[in-house]
Order: sequence, then C-alpha cells, then structure tokens
Amino acid sequence: SGVTVTEGTPVYYYLEQNYPNPFNPSTTIEYILGSKTFVKLTIYDIMGREIALLESTEKGAGTYKIDFNAVSLPSGVYFYKLETEDYTSSRPMILLK
Repeated sequence: SGVTVTEGTPVYYYLEQNYPNPFNPSTTIEYILGSKTFVKLTIYDIMGREIALLESTEKGAGTYKIDFNAVSLPSGVYFYKLETEDYTSSRPMILLK
C-alpha cells in the first residue's frame, strides 16, 4: 500500500472521505493529525467485523494518505475508523464490483 506524507503543522484532526467512492478495487483514505499521536486506522464490514488494520503506530503532525485495496472483498458497504489519543471518527465507503 502507498503512503504519502505532507509535512506541516495542522491544528486539528480530521478524517477525509475516501476517494474514489464508490471504488473498485482500491481507494485512498486521507487524514490530518494536529499533533504527534498514536494512530489506529481500521476497516470494518457492515456487521462491525474488523477486515483490515491499515495503521497502528505513532505519527507526527501532518496530512497522511493510505491506499486500501479490497480486491479480495465482496461488494458492499464498509467503514473505516481513525482513532487517536484525542480524536475518533469513522466514515462509510462503498465497494462496487
């Protein structure tokens, strides 16, 4: 998976909508960290089962992009969840094959 880092000092945390959405088979998830923190980025299916753990590490402030490839998954609605020490957010994404 590809990860892109844009250096800078944002003052907030934010989880962007994935793009493209709907997607097949890969999509990009972007998030912004306002400070150095532990990051966990997880993909879940519609039933709440964990499908993939994309990130589980400490990261500095900045904007991050990570590619998610769902080639082995069936069509459907999935959720991605960003958890840090100070912020939690999740968004839906649609895999259409």
